[in-house]
Amino acid sequence: MNALLSVAFVLCWSSGFIGAKLGAGTADATTLLMWRFVPLAAVLIAVAAFSRHAWRGLTRREAGRQIAVGALSQSGYLLSVYYAIQLGVSSGTTALIDGVQPLVAGALAGPLLRQYVSRRQWLGLWLGLAGVATVTTADAAAAGAEVAWWAYLVPFLGMLSLVAATFLEGRSPAPVAPRAALTIHCVTSAVLFTALAFGAGAAAPPADTSFWLATAWLVVLPTFGGYGLYWLIMRRSGVTEVNTLMFLMAPVTAVWGALMFGEHFGPQTAVGLAVGLAAVVVVRRGAKPAPAPVLERSRPSPDEERVPSR
Repeated sequence: MNALLSVAFVLCWSSGFIGAKLGAGTADATTLLMWRFVPLAAVLIAVAAFSRHAWRGLTRREAGRQIAVGALSQSGYLLSVYYAIQLGVSSGTTALIDGVQPLVAGALAGPLLRQYVSRRQWLGLWLGLAGVATVTTADAAAAGAEVAWWAYLVPFLGMLSLVAATFLEGRSPAPVAPRAALTIHCVTSAVLFTALAFGAGAAAPPADTSFWLATAWLVVLPTFGGYGLYWLIMRRSGVTEVNTLMFLMAPVTAVWGALMFGEHFGPQTAVGLAVGLAAVVVVRRGAKPAPAPVLERSRPSPDEERVPSR
């Protein structure tokens, strides 16, 4: 089951970069994000009225924490990804820059969550970083002077935002049902992106069919699939495990982008793919069997595990 969840997570999360590429040429990033989350938030609010058990025991303090988590892991992260792609950074390169996240999360997991990383896991994390760097340099060289150098820093800021959200969630003293957490996060993003879109005068959606196709793609695959599975796998397996899977996003997106959009994919990219896969194997085999105390407290109850995140 964990292997199937991991495969589904990688594919769904990678689809977010592809969806952003699909919508980049049709509207401003804030427009696309607003219309991705406003209808989704409305549906989730309506569903919440029929799933009150998922909200049972949720305190105001924990709700506030989930609002902050949503603002970081959805709003901040996605805004950086969409703007980077709008600036001309390829979907594969954007995913590759975000691939640095596992190393940052792994370095901070010990002092912040007491989830200490073994020596073999550190080897795998550095190996994964090498794979990311290999593919990133290849994609950046292929882009040439068409993309400003500072555009590559934009997804880096989004990566830091997602790391911050991961640790904020990990330090939560009590679990929140996945359905309730997803609803709070999406409503938070809907409010923030609507404010940004109206502030920029870009709230009106275009009539282009491709815009709505991209919007539907982004709602179904990365939001329900990728985002929901991210928190589910983190609660079941820990921060290092879920962030190691992030190493696979870069090569998967690079292959996907090459096939769908004709983005660069050469021998160096293939080498990076192989190194990234090796990193996942090394980190998984180096995992410590003993669960950390904090993770035990953040593990959902049997009732919560029966609530699907999609």
